Amino acid sequence: MRVYRERLGVPATWWLAIMAGAALLGSMLLSTMLLAGLSLTLAITVYLIMGAACAAALLAWGAVTIEVSPTELRAGSARLPLARTGEVTALTREQTTALRGPRADPAAFLLSRPYLPESVYVEVTGRPVNQPYWLIASRRPADLAASIARAKSALADGPPNAQKESHVT
Repeated sequence: MRVYRERLGVPATWWLAIMAGAALLGSMLLSTMLLAGLSLTLAITVYLIMGAACAAALLAWGAVTIEVSPTELRAGSARLPLARTGEVTALTREQTTALRGPRADPAAFLLSRPYLPESVYVEVTGRPVNQPYWLIASRRPADLAASIARAKSALADGPPNAQKESHVT
């Protein structure tokens, strides 16, 4: 069961800009190849491959998901048990910029996207502490932070059946 799920897809404006750039570069490449005496088929093939490579890169970049389950936080392929999370805070654009740049810890886990200016700070506790914190970009940082806090609180309370069984002897 998931408590929260978000996909960090690339916005449509980025698709338009990158595909327009690929089309412009491709048309220059196409005309250069034709002027060099290469075949039209080869030029069109290179043009199509370049467009497909740009689309594949955008799809792969935007396929990253953030999930909060009852027991763990998953950001991309990284996993963090909720029991090892400390302070969780939704950050503003300015705070995110500071933690991505001048105040960044090189050991921290960062999942950032330039088109997502806000993020969530998750302190990592317990042993071993390989990463002091996670900084996770999000379109809805307040919702993500609240979901992590709710799931962690529910985990600390334990499953409802376990409480009932402890009173029965």
